[in-house]
Amino acid sequence: MAIATPKIQAVDLFCGVGGLTRGLSDVGIDVRLGVDVDPSCRPAYVNNNRANFLEMDIAQVSPEDVKRVFDCDAITLLAGCAPCQPFSTYARSAKGQKRSDRAGRGKADDWKLVRRFGELVRAVKPDLVTMENVPPLAEQPVFQEFLDFLEGYSVDFQIVDGRKIGLPQSRRRLVLVASKIGKITLPIPEQPCKTVRDTIADLPVLAAGECDPTDPLHCASKLSDINMARIRASKPGGTWRDWPSKLRAACHKKETGASYPSVYGRMEWDKPSPTITTQCFGYGNGRFGHPQQDRAISLREAAMLQGFPQDYLFVDKSQKPSFATLGRLIGNAVPVPLGGYIGETLLQHATSIHSN
Repeated sequence: MAIATPKIQAVDLFCGVGGLTRGLSDVGIDVRLGVDVDPSCRPAYVNNNRANFLEMDIAQVSPEDVKRVFDCDAITLLAGCAPCQPFSTYARSAKGQKRSDRAGRGKADDWKLVRRFGELVRAVKPDLVTMENVPPLAEQPVFQEFLDFLEGYSVDFQIVDGRKIGLPQSRRRLVLVASKIGKITLPIPEQPCKTVRDTIADLPVLAAGECDPTDPLHCASKLSDINMARIRASKPGGTWRDWPSKLRAACHKKETGASYPSVYGRMEWDKPSPTITTQCFGYGNGRFGHPQQDRAISLREAAMLQGFPQDYLFVDKSQKPSFATLGRLIGNAVPVPLGGYIGETLLQHATSIHSN
């Protein structure tokens, strides 16, 4: 006799454009609601997911807002990735400070979103909880505070390498799961590694500054004359050291420039991409050059390297895509395969509990 799949219903806090929601949904978890304060997330979230979207600051979300979406007979899940200000792009760039200057010295306000997530867990009392975040969060006092909110839950967490869960990208994330229905453990991921070639090789060829007329997201940013000369001199997996001296930027010629070998680089076809960031559409912002074509990766390619399907709609048809806005949304998204890995873990856990 087949074991029935448990009915898990979820609310995705800090849902963004829906990477976590899509991954959970793909494996059979019923995500009922996504919450985010950013209105630019709405089109992508509602166009691709069956869940409702609540545009609201997490500080204003009440326990009742969460509880009312759950059926009384469901296993309930509260999920989310709370942005951490000391590790954000904006915090690192503020007043020229680098991450190393800020990490570990956060003010109380820096961690308010993580803390608020914990407060909602304590008030809602869901059966299951999951959080994914940047690995350095585990070293901060607020992480222990979050664990304190999970008193009475079985908890497991680990740093997950995206390459081992089917993500075609080098990306490491802190993943936490918690359950009050039984002991829970995160499995060690061992999926085959996917490559840039596996993911984007079949997309139409583009020139720098060109957009695919059939897909407004498959659009590449323009390159200046000097950057066009630089990318033509770049080798996949190489660095700016491969260029003739006349193409090197002044900062590269300084002693401090030696510590930035990956900027102005091309990806390699047969390896995962580097971590997709909010600035991934810019050739000079990292190793974001296309492996073969003389341009940076397109917004669509960035999204696919984050695990989103090729037909995922990020803007309404009446909207013109913005590199800055969509780069931010795609770079900050939870990769879809990570959502799938978390969802499979929770489903297998709930199934094992119900079958005993």
